[in-house]
Amino acid sequence: MVNVKKRTLGQTSLKLSPLGLGCWQFSNGKGLVGGYWTAMDESVIKEIVQTSLDGGINWFDTAEVYGKGQSEKNLAHTLDQLAISPEDARIATKWWPLFRSASSITNTIEERMESLNQRPIDLYQVHQPFSISSVKKEMDNMVKLVEKKAIAHIGVSNFNAKAMTQAHTRLQEYGLHLASNQVKYSLLDRRIEKNGVVDAAKKLGISLIAYSPLEQGILSGKFHKNPSLIQQASGVRKYLGKFQEKGLAKSYPLIEKLEELAEKYEASASQVALNWLIHYHGDTIFAIPGASKSQHAKENIGAMTFKLTREELEEVSRISWEIVG
Repeated sequence: MVNVKKRTLGQTSLKLSPLGLGCWQFSNGKGLVGGYWTAMDESVIKEIVQTSLDGGINWFDTAEVYGKGQSEKNLAHTLDQLAISPEDARIATKWWPLFRSASSITNTIEERMESLNQRPIDLYQVHQPFSISSVKKEMDNMVKLVEKKAIAHIGVSNFNAKAMTQAHTRLQEYGLHLASNQVKYSLLDRRIEKNGVVDAAKKLGISLIAYSPLEQGILSGKFHKNPSLIQQASGVRKYLGKFQEKGLAKSYPLIEKLEELAEKYEASASQVALNWLIHYHGDTIFAIPGASKSQHAKENIGAMTFKLTREELEEVSRISWEIVG
């Protein structure tokens, strides 16, 4: 395995690689959310996980709602098959709050543990902010799981600055800290830098975990070079504005810059985009690109083998802001 420099998640003792592997695609095509992806061969999942581990990734992000537990099961089964220890493969998963009260957090933890074949849950996250219960009650129930040693650390996902601060404040009453907030973030989506999430996270010592860091493949530049690929794209993304002719034209200057830097570092545009994400704000941002092929996993890990200079980070940022506004 490649020895990648780990960074601390929030104010916890958890040391993670800057990139984790997002495991939504391991859902077996099941459920409303998991149905976004087609079912994957067990051998393909094994290759993706092994490639990620070999490249220095030491953590995996999944969720209850990904295929109604299928992603968790596939991940745990694969790690068991590969005989990977819990220390070498940290697991982050999420509780789905929609139409549920906070008591569901404690009532369903056995299901999560069973789906993960009793592998430790290093980070347990509230998947999104829409619940019957308050943020305080959700944190109260998360604390119960920490006290029972059912989970190690607490995170949230898609929380705005106010809700994230509320969660952190409540946990502090128990002598704990909110470890992370998982949010959508990329060079083509920088809302969290304008709505206070980044500033609040830095102030409180909370790490941010960026999902959709390559904007569903746009930042690879492949759709700019070959627009016909858009019609072959899975899911609804082909209908999004960023994938249309005007959207691609607007983001083209950024792709040009990413490819210029890719040539310098013998990398790809995707790797440069990920490298920017995990270094622009110091060590405070993690990212979880997915992979539906082992080649995608190789692309991901390559982003951790170099580091853009501060001048390059700022230049990419400037071009990005000209596009996103």
